[in-house]
Amino acid sequence: MARKFSTRAIHDGEDRDSATRAHNTPIYQTATFAFDTAEEMAQAINDPLDHFFYSRTANPTNAALERKIASLEGTEAALVTSSGMAAVAISILISAKAGDHVLVTNDLFVISRQFFEQDCPDMGIEVTFIDVRDLNQVTRAVRPNTKAIFIETITNPNIYISDLRELRKIADEHELALIADNTFLSPALLQPAELGADIVLHSATKYISGHGDTVAGVLAGSDADMRKARLKLDSYGQCLSPLASWLVMRGVRTLPLRMRQHSENALALARHLESHDRVDWVKYPGLESHPQHALANEMLELGYGGILSFRVQGGVDEMNRFANAHELFGKGVSLGDVCTLVYPQPWRDNLIRISVGCEDIDDIVAEFDGAL
Repeated sequence: MARKFSTRAIHDGEDRDSATRAHNTPIYQTATFAFDTAEEMAQAINDPLDHFFYSRTANPTNAALERKIASLEGTEAALVTSSGMAAVAISILISAKAGDHVLVTNDLFVISRQFFEQDCPDMGIEVTFIDVRDLNQVTRAVRPNTKAIFIETITNPNIYISDLRELRKIADEHELALIADNTFLSPALLQPAELGADIVLHSATKYISGHGDTVAGVLAGSDADMRKARLKLDSYGQCLSPLASWLVMRGVRTLPLRMRQHSENALALARHLESHDRVDWVKYPGLESHPQHALANEMLELGYGGILSFRVQGGVDEMNRFANAHELFGKGVSLGDVCTLVYPQPWRDNLIRISVGCEDIDDIVAEFDGAL
């Protein structure tokens, strides 16, 4: 009988330590692994993807987290990386080479944009930015040398929704890889592989870890793709430390609980802000006013996530006064923490991105009302 998501989040990928019977997965804090014979060592070196011989390539703590992520994403395999950006870079490095072309959502994380605008051209990979909401634009942008479509399932920070099923049709028609950054939702709310994504990635720093105490990334996909990805990780040295893997694994166990609270709080706050006379607009897929609300209902049956964007009336001074008035919530660039974070962005027409935490909703609303 197939186990449900919450059970898999707690148990899958982990076993009691065979040497000590430790209930929690140990942190294998080692750089290298020793062998009883030269023959065993040679076998491990000749087949590095299926043996532990050096922690840059693979480590037992990391492997436990990888098995857990693959289970939650519904993929054959997974790979943990040193950061979300390492996962972004690897996903492209295994999908395109010099002379190839990729399509990329035009609304995305600022450092992802930096990678696509600066680093991809330096590697000879052409990039065209597209509006994922306009499927005709996506189709028109495909070239003979296009190899992949890179999207965020919910874009950062304008909260557009990528229609994975329709994008899969375009990818199939042109034999393209579909790569989905699912950081904003986590596998607790959406498993993009079920809707057609070939490669799913996350900044595990965010919701997957959930406590703002480590930096990590994950990739998930077919066994063949993840083997290619591990070779790239090995070449570029983008491995995750065993301690970081252990911290992420600890966070994953409460992922479904946290995502329910994030989603409930964000929806309640979005509705409250939308009715506030000092707020110009609110972007959140759970609101009926969101232009893709119907698509959100179709794709996100368990919740709309914990991220919303909005703008206070006035200009940059009013935005800053609002942000500075918070006593409980910090101003920070990250997201996905159990603590609410406020991110004012004057360069985006005074948009304020909120990563809604797991605090009591009455306290969240009171804090925002006071700041407004």
